[in-house]
Order: sequence, then C-alpha cells, then structure tokens
Amino acid sequence: MIDIKTFTLVMAVGNIAFAMLMAGYLRSGTAHPAMRKWKWAKLVQGAANLVAYLQTDGAPLWTGLGASTVLMLGITIEAAAYCDFLGHQRWRRLLYPLTAVALLLYHLGALGGAGARELGAMLSLMIALFSGAMAAALLRPGRAASHLQRIIGVNNLAFAAAMTMRACFSSAGMVLGAGTPGVVQSVAYIAGYLLMIVNGFGFLLLCKEKDDRAMVLLATIDSLTGLVNRRAFFERTESARMLAARLRSPVALMMLDLDHFKSLNDRFGHAAGDDALCVFSATAQATLREHDIMGRLGGEEFALVMPGTCLTGALQAAERLRQAVLAARLPALDDAYAMTVSIGVVAIEQGEHINAALARADHALYAAKSAGRNRVELGQPVQPIQQCA
Repeated sequence: MIDIKTFTLVMAVGNIAFAMLMAGYLRSGTAHPAMRKWKWAKLVQGAANLVAYLQTDGAPLWTGLGASTVLMLGITIEAAAYCDFLGHQRWRRLLYPLTAVALLLYHLGALGGAGARELGAMLSLMIALFSGAMAAALLRPGRAASHLQRIIGVNNLAFAAAMTMRACFSSAGMVLGAGTPGVVQSVAYIAGYLLMIVNGFGFLLLCKEKDDRAMVLLATIDSLTGLVNRRAFFERTESARMLAARLRSPVALMMLDLDHFKSLNDRFGHAAGDDALCVFSATAQATLREHDIMGRLGGEEFALVMPGTCLTGALQAAERLRQAVLAARLPALDDAYAMTVSIGVVAIEQGEHINAALARADHALYAAKSAGRNRVELGQPVQPIQQCA
C-alpha cells in the first residue's frame, strides 16, 4: 500500500520540478501567456503538497485547511491555464467564482464541526470537479483536438472519476485511516501521480505542438492574405499536376495581377495597398472551389491552379472572379477606388513543367494588361486545346 506521507512528498517534488522545467522553457523565448499561468499553478500545488507533507499528526486544524485551500487555488490556476491555452475564455471567467464558492462551503463545513473524513470527502469532490472541468475543456465536443490533447483529457477524466470514487467510499466509512489507505485510496493516489506526469509533460508537448503548427503556417502561408506562399504553391501545384497526369484529368492555370496597384499605394498609402490585397484574397477564396490552389507569388501577383478544370471552365471561373473583384470595395476608401484584376489563363499540358506553363500564363496576363486591363485573356497552347466533354 502507498502511505500518504510518501505520496504527498512525491507530488510536492514533482510539481515543483515541473514548475522549474517550465520556467526554464519560458526563458528560451516568447511563450503563450497560459504557460506562465501553468508554471505558477504547479508551483502553488507543489507548495501545498509540501505543507501537507510537513504537517504532523497533532497539527492544528487550520494548517490542514490552509494546505487544502492553497492546493485548490493551484488546481484552479491550472484549469484557467488550460482554458486560456484552448481559447475557452467564457469557461475561465467561471473558474474563480466557482472556486470561491467551493472553498467557502469547505471552510463552513470545518467551522460546523465536520470531521477529517468528511472534509477529505469534500476536498476530493472539489478536486474531481475541477479535474473534470479540465477534461471537458480538452475534450470539448465540436472542437478539433489532437491525439495528445485527447490523451491528457482522458487522463483528467480518469482522475476525476478516481477522486469521486474516493470521496464516496470515504464518506461511507469504507476507507481505512489516513496513514494506511485502502485499495480505493491507493487507486486515487496512483491516478493523481499519473495525472501529474501526464499533465506535466503533456502541457509542455501541447505548447511545442502549437509552436510546430505555427512554424508550418509561417513556412507555407502568406501572413497578409492567408493564401499559400510561393514555395507552397509550387509544391501543391506539382502534386496536383502529377495526380492529374495519372487520372488523365485537365488542369487549368491562371496568372492574376491587380491593376494600377502602384498608383493605389502612391495615392492612398501602403496600408490601403495591404487592404486591397486582403480584400482580393477574401473575394477570390469566396468565389473559387475549396480544392483550387491559389497562391501569392509576390507583391500584387497571384497564381491559381484549378484541378479537373478544362479551359472552357477556367475561362468562366476567371470571368466570375474578375466581376467579383470589380464589385468589391475597400472599407476605408469606399467608392474612391475601384479594384480590378487582369487574368491570363492556360491549360497545363501533359508533361509540361510548371514554370513553362506559368510563362505562357504570364504572356496572356501581359496581353490582358496591354489590351486595357480588367479583362481575361487566353494563353497560347502548346498542343491543341482540350475541350470540355
């Protein structure tokens, strides 16, 4: 069996160690604010465990109440850290009032003459409640969650169940004295130890997972428009071209350029130019299909690949996009500026390199610019044009 003194010492050392580990991680660079909150949560919990370990059998009641209060505050801060990290701000606002009510009932129970067994059951139920809240935040239905997040959530749920069972058995008088815990008490201790380990390393890994996703986005997404950047566009286009070759399916390519973009910057400033790029991006994404690949190649120049689309369909899509852009307005300029786009359209031929296809689309775009802008031009084919069936 596991004695409570050893358990509280292990929990104290473990929580303080995790707080120090997180403090070192935080010094390595910019971190999410939730990480700092989580560090303090572990430090507070470790301090509460240490006070409980140093407590002697004849210690006054207030020392036990104080340790339990500090422990609950630490658990509340940890739950708040998860809510901040996962974006559950509405839940976080409920945590502190709920903690205040729970601790008030706990202290009223002590003042009302509740014994150690009853107070232990109340504390177990409070811990189970907040652990369950963390599980709910991690496993919230309708929200995409990683496998790591689900593992941590299930672990919190299992600990909440173990603490609830401990409270029920304790209140029924089925657990032995504090120094020689029974099977249920041992299960609760093991679950608590696993919770500390899984939550400790799990939160660190969640932070790393989030940082890795951010790095992937930085490497593939244009931060201003939200479209894929030049490198990612070429990678995805090559994959689409190879798939189309295997399926013997057509692929259309467009080069797009916002008209008079330099004049817009010179007249209204670069902020207006950035707004124009964002409005164009949003308009294009609302007009095109989900599997179409659109990227920003640089400045006001964009490229679009439409898998499974022949030239006839591509020309129709380009015309719809041109009209949608013409109808769009910049919020800050209203009717002072009418945005237009010139588009060159080609079909990527069988075995043709993407650079060669882009060069043909660029020639068509130049023709659209030369013909007066705000128009769609068809590029010259390498082979006879593939018509729609």
